[in-house]
Amino acid sequence: MTADREALLRAFLGRFGRRPALIASAPGRVNLIGEHTDYNQGHVLPVAIDRTLAVAAASREEPLVRAFSLDFGESDEFALADIRPAPEGGWRNYVRGVVWALAQAGHALRGVDLGISGDVPIGAGLASSAALEVAVAGAVSAAGGVHLEPRDLAVLAQRAENDFVGVQCGIMDQLAAALGVRDHALLIDCRSLEVEAVRLGLQEAGVNIVVVDSGVRRSLETAPYNLRRQECAQAACLLAVTALRDAHAAALESHRSAMPDHLYRRARHVISEQVRVLAAVKALRRLDMEALGHLLYESHRSLRDDFEVSCRELDLLVDLARATEGVLGARLTGAGFGGCTVNLVREEALESFREGVMREYGRRTGRPAALYLCKAADGLGVSYV
Repeated sequence: MTADREALLRAFLGRFGRRPALIASAPGRVNLIGEHTDYNQGHVLPVAIDRTLAVAAASREEPLVRAFSLDFGESDEFALADIRPAPEGGWRNYVRGVVWALAQAGHALRGVDLGISGDVPIGAGLASSAALEVAVAGAVSAAGGVHLEPRDLAVLAQRAENDFVGVQCGIMDQLAAALGVRDHALLIDCRSLEVEAVRLGLQEAGVNIVVVDSGVRRSLETAPYNLRRQECAQAACLLAVTALRDAHAAALESHRSAMPDHLYRRARHVISEQVRVLAAVKALRRLDMEALGHLLYESHRSLRDDFEVSCRELDLLVDLARATEGVLGARLTGAGFGGCTVNLVREEALESFREGVMREYGRRTGRPAALYLCKAADGLGVSYV
């Protein structure tokens, strides 16, 4: 894991007076393509990245959960018999929600002490919440002697976010955190939950995945994320399909006059994005990075114009990337409303990318951006101390 293991071990010892029994770590993710298709039961193509959230754990006799966040300098405590949302909200509710979901699923849990730390940027669209959920689920279940298959663990983590935290996210982030494969993207069917590892081949193609954090923060609890989900459900109903994954462009056009314009555009994005995901997999399999990059640009245009989840800063980052030689593709990644872009950049173009995108963005916005070179990493891991 890339989180500071030794600092977490020292902090756990200082807080609880003993060493943890284990550390569970789960990665963030960057989604190559397939945005807002997950909760529409479509396909997505994320990559688990080499930035992780680590949770140290040790069981305890009392039916109590004690947790602290090394990064926030905050703590929490709650009884297993009475798990309610924390008044302070934030990271505490993700921890509480996971324990609640495990208990709701009928798993007999033990009390546990938890220490949490990581280096997944928060609020940047790199799935820090899913990394936290999956790592907590892995730590609590392992400390309590509960065996969960990674896919089942991911489903419970999603339930925590949907039903306890109140964010109606799809399953993509949790599956990526639980099932990531080094040097591979994951083609996820969000209806069947089938996951296929797709080899990236970036090294031999001389291409890097570069994530740029715009510095614009958003929270899915306050951003219009749940509204977009409702709009997609309304569009599916008007098209007489179970989910927009089942709709086709021809059917959408035939219903256009009967649909409000904003619902038509929401549906057009999801339908076209589903096609782009499957095309991206074909491009990867033939190592056609130019075709993949073109699909990323098309995805951003659709997210900006039809789904309306971009912002001025994300659009600027994509425009600057497009104008930089050696950049094959760029788009916003994550839910939008701020956060990050994902870029495919040739190895020899990294310095010009820093100059043409990073510095120019700072000059135009007065806001510094952060750059992360990301490698595809493995998913949830549990190591015993």
